[in-house]
Amino acid sequence: MSLELPAWAQVSDKRRAHIERVTALLDRWAEALRLDGATAQAWHDVGAWHDAMRDAPNDVIQSFVPNDGRPIQTLHGPAAAARLASEGEQRSDVLEAIRWHTTGHPEWDRTGRALYMADFLEPGRPFMHDDRAFLAAHLPHDFAGVFRQVLRMRIEWNVREGKPLFPETVALWNVVR
Repeated sequence: MSLELPAWAQVSDKRRAHIERVTALLDRWAEALRLDGATAQAWHDVGAWHDAMRDAPNDVIQSFVPNDGRPIQTLHGPAAAARLASEGEQRSDVLEAIRWHTTGHPEWDRTGRALYMADFLEPGRPFMHDDRAFLAAHLPHDFAGVFRQVLRMRIEWNVREGKPLFPETVALWNVVR
């Protein structure tokens, strides 16, 4: 599948490369898991659209979602989901995956969980390359186990770096642990 960003996407070349890697990983997993066409398309679309507003100015992001006190860098997903919905996107799994891809959400289905993992495991990230590559390759054999490990790794990083744990992230951990 080719990568098509929405006409309104605001992404740098570096961000576009990240989006391409995330989408390629999701496409590879969809094929390995033999997902039906509609689900594979949903996975592709969340990969292509999840960071469509990541490089947008803060005022553009906040024109789609009010800042509820969260760091602005966590609002690009909700803004992109709102923009997609305003243009007629109706697949709730796609919208929820994009909306919560930065923090996670306890009510996600596999589409949201797949995006959360692909965003973390894509091979262009400069840390823990071998560990993340192993998890990415292992996902088709143990989706739930890899998801639990990715979530744990992301939570541990936030704690180690003194970053906040969002209520949705904690609730997600409590669902999957």
